[in-house]
Order: sequence, then structure tokens, then C-alpha cells
Amino acid sequence: MSRIAVLSGDGVGPEICSRAVEVLSSVCRDFVFTEGLIGGAAIDAYGCPLPEETIRLCRESDGILLGAVGGPRWDREPSHRRPEKALLGLRKEFELFANLRPIVTHAPLISSSPLRKEIVAEGIDILIIRELNGGIYYGPRERKEDPSGCVATDTEIYTTGEIERIAHTAFRMARKRKGKVTSVDKANVLESSRLWRETLESIAGEYPDVILEHMYVDNCAMQIIQDPSRFDVIVTNNMFGDILSDEASVITGSIGMLPSASIGTGTFGLYEPVHGSAPDIAGKDTANPIAAILSAAMMLRVSFGMMKEARAIEEAVRLVLEKGYRTRDIMSDGCIQVGTEEMGDLIRRNIVAD
Repeated sequence: MSRIAVLSGDGVGPEICSRAVEVLSSVCRDFVFTEGLIGGAAIDAYGCPLPEETIRLCRESDGILLGAVGGPRWDREPSHRRPEKALLGLRKEFELFANLRPIVTHAPLISSSPLRKEIVAEGIDILIIRELNGGIYYGPRERKEDPSGCVATDTEIYTTGEIERIAHTAFRMARKRKGKVTSVDKANVLESSRLWRETLESIAGEYPDVILEHMYVDNCAMQIIQDPSRFDVIVTNNMFGDILSDEASVITGSIGMLPSASIGTGTFGLYEPVHGSAPDIAGKDTANPIAAILSAAMMLRVSFGMMKEARAIEEAVRLVLEKGYRTRDIMSDGCIQVGTEEMGDLIRRNIVAD
């Protein structure tokens, strides 16, 4: 039996996580699911966003399924008690340094993309790999007063070792795909980016079957919209990866379609939808659960090597979309609008046993 820590979190998190758990249970009966508190829900119960009880639960589990954290009710908390600190804490605690964000277009949703049909018609399949444990999000920061007023400082720090491990992840992933890595930086301006580029170049020779190209982040942001089919694997730092992957989400028609995995050197990982807690629609049965369900499929593939079961879930999502069922965020003319619960049920019922 494998144990999954379910951290539903805040906002729409509980709604989408419960749908993902139901789908996982339908393809494998060998999982034990245990709920834990995180984010705002943990602040309310324990006074901190990542209590020791939750860390212990995750440590005793084989993987983490996470919903979302945050909401306006906790916006006035001091920085160390903000719900988002829980995510940073989990990444550090379990050395989850690589965030995998697949950007895949689904044929039935091409009309939902704001891009012209001819740009996305052939299908897009990009894997954005974001370094997750370094960079400006973890560097020293401070505020101080000087004669000009308040001065705020955030520091970008990367070591060669941190860059090497994310680079190896990117090259290995590319070997299983189309064999191309696009490394994104700002080496014309930033010293940390120059080290990033030098390090990628230094290990590229270990992967002669993979093409490496470099691209400035501003150009990459433009190319993602103008010519997304040119990309295979994109690897970049923490901040650039955060921004670019959210930008790339519009290609699919909705951020509610995007899963993600945060992994380290082993099989343990944290799986969560890219979208946030969406407190404005929490409890209204309108949230799109597909990103959470596809995150569960990523868990099966990456952490448990259950390729057949992962494909079954992904195929069920495709079938439901082809039949014209849509949640509000991907709704279009001629389709059938359903809620969070019904979308989850439809996907579960369309899973075909192999």
C-alpha cells in the first residue's frame, strides 16, 4: 500500500482535491489517503502555515497531492505567517528543486485559446522546468530607511551545484521527448544568469543527443506566444519559470487545465494544479478540477511508474472534452456546462480499464 498526503488547503482546494482523489481511487485501490492542513487552514488551526504535524505526515507518505493555498482573509498576516510560506517550506524540507509544468493543448479546446488557431492547431507540447529552491525567492531580503525613503532589497543567489542539478533534470527529460533544451536567462544583464549559462554549457557535452539553445527571457516570453511549437523543454530559474509558465498557460485556454509536479532526486514528489485558490468561486461548484486530476496522473507516472493508469486518466480527460463537457472557465458555444463535482464524475466514469 502506498500512502498519499492530501493537503487540500484553501479556497477551491478541497473541491478539486476530492475529485482528484476519487479519480486516483478508481484506477488504483492500493493508495491510502490521509488529510493534512496547510496554508490558511493551518494558520487558523495551528497559528502557522506549515505545522509540524503536516511535515510529519508528508515525511511518512510516498507523495503529496496539494490543492491551493492563500486568500484575502490572510493577506494581513506577517510575511513569515503567510499561507504561501508553506509551499516554500515544503520545497525546502523535501529538497523538491525541480518544478515540472507541462503545457499541452487539447484539440477540443483550441477555440478557447486566445491565440490564433493556426498557431495552436498542430498541438503544443512544452515542458517548462523551473528551478524551485534557489534564486530571488530564497535570497536575502530587507527593508531599511535612508534619506531617500524606504529601500527594499531582494537578492538573487545561485550556486553551480543548484544549476547543475536542474540542468541534468532538463537534459534527462529532453532525452525522453524531442531532444531539445531551451535555457532561458538574462545573461546580458545579470551575473547569476551568466553563471547559469556557463554551467549549462559545461555539462551539455554529457548529453550529445540533446540540442541546447540559450534564449533571453524577454525573447522567450514573446516566442511562447508567437511560435510555441518551437519549444520542447524550457529550463530556467525560479522567478522566470514562475512567470513564463503562467504566461504559457493561456495557450491551453485556461490555467485550470495545467498540472504540475515538484520533484527532487528520488521518486517522492509534490503534485498540484498551477492555478491558485480562487477564493471568489470557492464552494460554488464552478472550479475546474482537470488540473488537479492531471496532477494526480503526473503523480502516477513520475512517482509510482504507473504509466498505464496515468494514460487512462489522461485519455478520460480527452474523451470528456471531446464529448463537449466544459466547466465555466473553458465554456464555449455548443458545449455543455458542468460543475466541479460533475466534471470529476464524468472523468472517473470515462476511465477505460486496460
